[in-house]
Amino acid sequence: MQAPMFFIFLALAVIIWGIQRYRVKAHRNRLLQQPLSSEHITILENNVPLYTRLPKELRETLQGCINYFLDEKVFVGCDGLEITDETRLVIAANACMLLVNRKMKRFPGFETILVYPDTYVARQVSYDGLVEVHEDSTRAGESWYRGPIVLSLADVVRGSSNEHDGHNVVLHEFAHKLDEENGVVDGLPVLRESAHYKEWAEVLTREYDEFLKRVKRGKNKVIDEYGAVSAPEFFAVATESFFEKSKQMKKRLPELYQQLQTFYGLDPAEW
Repeated sequence: MQAPMFFIFLALAVIIWGIQRYRVKAHRNRLLQQPLSSEHITILENNVPLYTRLPKELRETLQGCINYFLDEKVFVGCDGLEITDETRLVIAANACMLLVNRKMKRFPGFETILVYPDTYVARQVSYDGLVEVHEDSTRAGESWYRGPIVLSLADVVRGSSNEHDGHNVVLHEFAHKLDEENGVVDGLPVLRESAHYKEWAEVLTREYDEFLKRVKRGKNKVIDEYGAVSAPEFFAVATESFFEKSKQMKKRLPELYQQLQTFYGLDPAEW
């Protein structure tokens, strides 16, 4: 009798799992297909110039991505900040720009977004031999590996309102989240096709080396010099410039632009 009962319970468990999976998928699809309210669209039009530049069909897709994002993520105000609908929408819209034409329409692996009113002080611990060293640094944002995103609202607003300066802290920190999807933050995110990795590695390595030389000579113009810190930071600041200095990047750094165009499935220089 025990064996038949085991298989009955196993069958029930599989059925329950299947029903739950169907419900999750159906809920996700409803969110992705649901348009935003007219009030929320007005907020985007007034605060996210990148949204108004998007082609119409991509704006509709972005609205669904925003719905899904807001359903998954938890926003926490820090230092007394009250999280408003406008704050949530502006962050979600900029973050979802990275997903709007990608197959994956979510940022997995974390759910919390911490938002400070302005730049905040973060303590970094390092070791000099056996000595523990504490250093405080002022930050506009950061992405914790397999953990939350931290953002300064003042920098979010500044970055979102000016879509041509190449500085957008939301694009930057969420690019790090794409970078970590393969388990390593190394400037090499999960690409669309396995055949793309060789060319990506060749182009990004060459472009990064040339970028370091330009920074050293003081000749850098398109990508923020913070990218010289590491390959992951280069990918993040290059993402900012891809969306906000797209025409300059396409003209001056065409090979880098092409790699990011393929990765994101977008051509913002033509918007």
